[in-house]
Amino acid sequence: MVEAQLRRRNIRDERVLRAMQEIPREEFVPMDLRVVSYRDDPIHIGYGQTISQPYMTALMAESLELKGTETVLEVGAGCGYAAAVLGALARRVISVEIIAGLVLQARENLRRTGRDSNVEVVAGDGSSGYADSAPYDAISVAAGAPEIPASLLEQLNDPGRLVIPVGERDDQELRVVWKQDGRIDYHVATLCRFVPLRGGAGWR
Repeated sequence: MVEAQLRRRNIRDERVLRAMQEIPREEFVPMDLRVVSYRDDPIHIGYGQTISQPYMTALMAESLELKGTETVLEVGAGCGYAAAVLGALARRVISVEIIAGLVLQARENLRRTGRDSNVEVVAGDGSSGYADSAPYDAISVAAGAPEIPASLLEQLNDPGRLVIPVGERDDQELRVVWKQDGRIDYHVATLCRFVPLRGGAGWR
């Protein structure tokens, strides 16, 4: 996976590559789908949700440019895999999940793999962020939004980086956003297709 799907597609951050080498992706997917854990595809994890393809997980993590000292907000814990990757790259991760069943699933997967020491999974509407632990040095959103939620920009540190899919329900562009000296700028990293962002600032 790391050699064929990540290095060959220009993922260069060695810390990201090492995290994805070490974290057992199969431990975060349903038992009957573990045989396809390392394919270059999303995998259904129940509740109409998916675990992103490995390349997208790596690209989003690399785009945050984490050094190991940051507090990171993740919107959409899902099965906990991306949170585990972020936890290997940052000091602390708060992952907010709106689906109760996935909150339990993510917590258990992180606990079982020993990746829960600096990753906290919180039940709630992540489209509004998580003000209790704000501001965040970096924010990663694992669902497609109609626009960038204002609350996430407010909770982002200055300087800080945010990665989020923005667009229509079925097709988005992955935006890498940075806040610097009160200004907001972004570039598009790639086109993508994520499940819709749920919650007050997501799709109705």
